[in-house]
Amino acid sequence: MGENKEYLSATQENGSIHISQEVIASIAALAASEVEGVCGLSANLGSDIAELLGRKNLGRGVKITIHDDSIAIDCYVVALFGYSVIDIAKNVQERVVTAVESMTGATVRSVNVDICGITLPKETKK
Repeated sequence: MGENKEYLSATQENGSIHISQEVIASIAALAASEVEGVCGLSANLGSDIAELLGRKNLGRGVKITIHDDSIAIDCYVVALFGYSVIDIAKNVQERVVTAVESMTGATVRSVNVDICGITLPKETKK
């Protein structure tokens, strides 16, 4: 079906549904980035190079592992200074589980949140 990509598959009465890891990662990344206190998600070297070449990767900073009947998600978050990292991590977990389960119908086994850095809020220009 694809080049070394894993898919979440479900068989329905009328056929099969296949959701790629990239789609699940995009859902998780967008959900995590909406949490108050999250500055962004930390990209790896491969996605940085892809973005330089003009390929936008919405799922950067998220790793998806598909098990037989569930999904494990790792989110690599950069937090804003002044927010509780524990609260940020809990809110990311809740938001990602809700978004992924409601949009894919799959069960989320775990959401591991790695706080990779802290940054200062951007100052607004006057």
